[in-house]
Amino acid sequence: MQVSVVGALICTAILALVVRMRWSMITALIASLAFGATAIGTITSLGGSSPLIFTVFGMLVIVAALARRGIWREIGAVFVRIGAAWIVCALMIYVCIGALLFPRLFAGQTSAFVSSRTGRGVYEAALAPVSANISQAGYFVLGGLTFLAVCLLLQRSGTLTDIRRGFFLWFSLHALMGVLDLVGKLLGAGDILAPIRTANYAMLTHVTEAGFWRIAGAFSEASAFGGVSLMGLAFTFTYWRKTGSKLALALTTSLFILLLLSTSSTAYVGLAIVTVPVVISIVKSLASGRLRSEEALLVAFLPLLLLSGLAAILFYPHIFDPVLQLVDSSVINKANSASGQERSYWNYKSLQSFFDTGGLGIGLGSSRASSWPVALLSQLGLFGTAMMAILLTMLVRGLSGRGHVDREVDAIASSVRACALSALVAGSLTSASADPGIIFMVPLAVVLVSRILVAEGSRDTRAPYPTVTAGSLR
Repeated sequence: MQVSVVGALICTAILALVVRMRWSMITALIASLAFGATAIGTITSLGGSSPLIFTVFGMLVIVAALARRGIWREIGAVFVRIGAAWIVCALMIYVCIGALLFPRLFAGQTSAFVSSRTGRGVYEAALAPVSANISQAGYFVLGGLTFLAVCLLLQRSGTLTDIRRGFFLWFSLHALMGVLDLVGKLLGAGDILAPIRTANYAMLTHVTEAGFWRIAGAFSEASAFGGVSLMGLAFTFTYWRKTGSKLALALTTSLFILLLLSTSSTAYVGLAIVTVPVVISIVKSLASGRLRSEEALLVAFLPLLLLSGLAAILFYPHIFDPVLQLVDSSVINKANSASGQERSYWNYKSLQSFFDTGGLGIGLGSSRASSWPVALLSQLGLFGTAMMAILLTMLVRGLSGRGHVDREVDAIASSVRACALSALVAGSLTSASADPGIIFMVPLAVVLVSRILVAEGSRDTRAPYPTVTAGSLR
């Protein structure tokens, strides 16, 4: 393995920060997700795979969870109290077996899209074992073990606060690097964040769309940046609505502006989708006459924005022409573009491979798709998709109907849940892999552990209105 000096330096800086501030390793893990194109090194034996720096912190979180007295008793308690732990373990085993077995069992019986590291890009070939089977299965196992580790660590007092701190640090770094990337391009300095992009990916960072610079931030392309901006917007907006936090409001505003400037069709379509439940919630509040101050601010902002737009058109009739051209090229006509047609073909062939294998799948990492549900069916088959659907249902349920919950606990659980669901929305538009990633596993652990502890608190007959607080999670 060839270690990346830049990746090692960034890891050291994050570690120094969390040690200096006496934060937990969970905070470091979540914050490291901001560096979406920074690898810790290159594994030549796996075809040049370049694991990102979050893998280092994921391993450290697992070690931190295991390095405790009475760990076996705590692990047993997790499997007794959280049924999802069994599903995650079963899914990890199935993914590893499928990644090794299915490409060999169905070799040559269907086609797959393979990413070339020699300049050919993505090309179609007969199904066969590839290095991505091992690397992506490794990522999936890391995510599953991180889920179990977070379930263990959440029994400690203060861990939930560390998770909230990690998400805020993640999206603050993300917004900062998005601004730096845009400013550098506007000033003619080019890609000023190029030194931190050490992953072995194709870097589409110095690109324009309809005359606008595409913002890539610390990622390899604008689509990835836009998807993470959508996740951050969902997290900070939900936290702001629950608590009225000024920091969350400031980050929400910054991420919303960056998302609009990102020129990412993934971000634009995803924003339209995740806005639907917000609109429904506001309409319900208006109908019941219980409009909260945060909702009232949004309702008041929309007419003001509309009037400002009309006034701009009145004095400068063609002011929005570049914006309309951008929307036309990145959203309306995206499906007719060469990229859109190529991705549609990936999905078509991926679904065909699902049927060619009798619903078993071709194994994680065997091929590329352009939608998470399609990749799920194609790579993990019916069995893997069913298990993932159960986990998704558990996440969607959240803390509903679980007794009286401390406002901060509810805000954190709801915010990370919104972040994970937004990640799946973005992944459903562009994701090539069936792995939902750590950003799904960590919120799932937060929601499930919070539900268990709230339910146990509600059964406590010693208090008329039992509550669970962030400090009581131990």
